[in-house]
Amino acid sequence: MATTPIRTGADEAQEGDGAEGAARGPGVLRDLAFLRLWCGTTASGLATWALPFVLGLAVLDRTIGAATLGLLLAARTAGFLVAVAVGGVLADRYSRRGVVLWAGLAAAAATPLLALGLGRSLPLMLAAAVVAGAGQGACRPAFQALTAEVVDEDRRQAANAAMTLSVRATTLAGPSLTALLAVALDTWTLLLGIGVLWLVAALMPGPGAGRRGAAEADGADADGVGESEGARRRPSFLAEFAEGLREARRHPWFLAGLGALTVVISTGYSATGVALPLVSRDKYDTGFVLAAAMTAYTLGALGGAVVVARWRPRAQGWAALAGLGLYGFAPLSLLLPVHWAVVVAAYAVAGIGIELFNVPWFTATQREVAPDKLARVSSLDFMLSYGLAPAGLALIAPAIEQFGPRPVLAVCAVLCFAAPAAAALVPSARGFSRQEPGAGREGGVRDE
Repeated sequence: MATTPIRTGADEAQEGDGAEGAARGPGVLRDLAFLRLWCGTTASGLATWALPFVLGLAVLDRTIGAATLGLLLAARTAGFLVAVAVGGVLADRYSRRGVVLWAGLAAAAATPLLALGLGRSLPLMLAAAVVAGAGQGACRPAFQALTAEVVDEDRRQAANAAMTLSVRATTLAGPSLTALLAVALDTWTLLLGIGVLWLVAALMPGPGAGRRGAAEADGADADGVGESEGARRRPSFLAEFAEGLREARRHPWFLAGLGALTVVISTGYSATGVALPLVSRDKYDTGFVLAAAMTAYTLGALGGAVVVARWRPRAQGWAALAGLGLYGFAPLSLLLPVHWAVVVAAYAVAGIGIELFNVPWFTATQREVAPDKLARVSSLDFMLSYGLAPAGLALIAPAIEQFGPRPVLAVCAVLCFAAPAAAALVPSARGFSRQEPGAGREGGVRDE
């Protein structure tokens, strides 16, 4: 998160070109429009993280059982996966701000219903969990596209870094804060608090520039036709989603990077979720390694976001994919006979690497994808990377039981290293841009 005073576009023009202004990392959090958006995304991120944690507290106090918790989380995931695709189309068809508003309000309304059904009505809880997940899913692509409308291109990397810093900070502080609140408040009240967070997410962001305004800011027209003519020509929902797929195929670097990200999440994250607790218990005979590794990962991610807010490597795509590949050290450390401190260090490195990838990835997508198709392409990103993660979690546990942890962890480590390396072989992956270096862009930074 940049801490230097913000400079307006006029100030940056006086002080130097856009690349130099970006390198100095203007403090985007002093831009009121972005600050409102940042507060909204932070609230939605905190609400998203808090729900499973609070439901876990309901298991501890025996309000619900572990099986019910699993069903509720599965229902939320199902709602997310459906809504992330629908939300991408709606956010490109209508106002991104409007999609955030209605999605956030839906999630806010679902949370009290979940509290009302807690321990009383499983169908009501499941329906509320589906709606809450749908609100979360619809918000994701809309927030991504709204960022491109609110923040000019030269400051988007700093803006995306500020977004991810808020997410990591809440992940780090959230468990302690929630545990403290749980001492004085019951689960029902905590769920109502999550509803309030969704209200903040829905109401806080201001209006963006609109599809045409964002397109003109990036030197492109959003749809090339008048509003009434565009409405008459509007294709079906499936046709619009297919347009997003075609737009994604126009960017080989995006397909390669998304494939690598999906592999790393499906294997590396699964190793973290399943194998790390087992290794902490069986190999080191303590739960401390699990807690220390996860804390180190979050701290590493915070550090990575700080670094990438200002760092502009010339081959930004290659640097980002190298960062993604660092996650391979996490399953590798669980495989090797090393001191527990090495495991903790490996997770810190993985945390740094994931943000070295995430921030340039989001920034490049906002820059390269046609503004009127940005939400749909972003929804494809979330559908695959997040959607296949449960499949990895579901498969890795029986694989460990069948083959043992060592071969499974070895495969996970190899895939985490190999997938980003393979993605880097795609020519346009060098700068996360279809335009070759020297033709107006270099390493993801505009040449003025």
